[in-house]
Amino acid sequence: MEYSQFYEENGTPFTGRKQKKVREFLQSMELRYDEGVEYTVNLVTQDGDIAATGSLQSNVLKCVAVDDRFQGMGLSSRIVTLLMNHAMEQGHSHLFVFTKPKNIAMFSDLGFYPIIKTENVLFMENVRDGISKYVKALERPIPTPQTVGAIIANCNPFTNGHRYLIETAAAQCDVLHLFILSEDRSAFPAEVRYQLVKKGIEPINKDLGKIILHKTSDYLISSAVFPTYFLKEQQKAEQINCELDLRIFAEYFAKELGITKRFVGTEPFCPVTNAYNRVMKNILSEYGIEVVEIPRKQQDNLAISASKVRACMIEGDYETIKNIVPPTTMEYLLSDEGRAIAEKLAEKQ
Repeated sequence: MEYSQFYEENGTPFTGRKQKKVREFLQSMELRYDEGVEYTVNLVTQDGDIAATGSLQSNVLKCVAVDDRFQGMGLSSRIVTLLMNHAMEQGHSHLFVFTKPKNIAMFSDLGFYPIIKTENVLFMENVRDGISKYVKALERPIPTPQTVGAIIANCNPFTNGHRYLIETAAAQCDVLHLFILSEDRSAFPAEVRYQLVKKGIEPINKDLGKIILHKTSDYLISSAVFPTYFLKEQQKAEQINCELDLRIFAEYFAKELGITKRFVGTEPFCPVTNAYNRVMKNILSEYGIEVVEIPRKQQDNLAISASKVRACMIEGDYETIKNIVPPTTMEYLLSDEGRAIAEKLAEKQ
């Protein structure tokens, strides 16, 4: 069958019968449909059968599959090209793919370069040495101090609990690298979270002068983007995601910046984060990185959390909020932008 005998169809994403057809095709390829996809393209035979498919979520390629009957016809290349063209139209030039390790040759031929590979997952990007160049460009003191720590946080929004964690960690280091997740999937936009942290730590850094603030770019990953469509054991997906994230941190960020300690708060509320902290200790110890857990700061015998702040925003309880966030965060929450976020949170209830 010649390539010209296939026709293209796309959805943003597909729904109803067409989505069901994609789901069934992926299942026949021992894959699952990823609920997060935002755009899908199919190559279809004249008989209406899917020969190949692929999807996008933001700048991440997902669910790329070609029917075994049509292997060797360049369909995977065509699918990836169509996805890349669509991503470019949406303003995404830096693209990523999560896939099975056995697919490294296929995606390498399509212009992707490996970032990291574990037993279960291969993570690639379409920029040669993109992660190495990004990490090398991060601000750091020269020469590298003896004790270098790191915190990776979302801060959705920045609370007195975050501030306590940062201040306590900074007191135990010569320099502390503070990474704020750049992924824009939280109630508070990434740039807002970054600016609230920047303003909130100014009094600490004025006294200690040890904290260097960074954005994570696309390299430190959250479960929101991490795909599980190619993993047979779904219950292990979160653990696999943790391992991938931690090895990226250790092999690139920690190695380049000389990080020897990673600080985390104890987690009484979220079992996922609690499990992540346990996995973190096991994996980072392989790289000689100590994981230091710092007890959560409390207010009225309750641990302070960003989730508590968001809950109070929904209830309109700003009296409680002002006791658990810095003045700079409170100022933002009372602004028009902050009130708009509260309204959106309430609408989702």
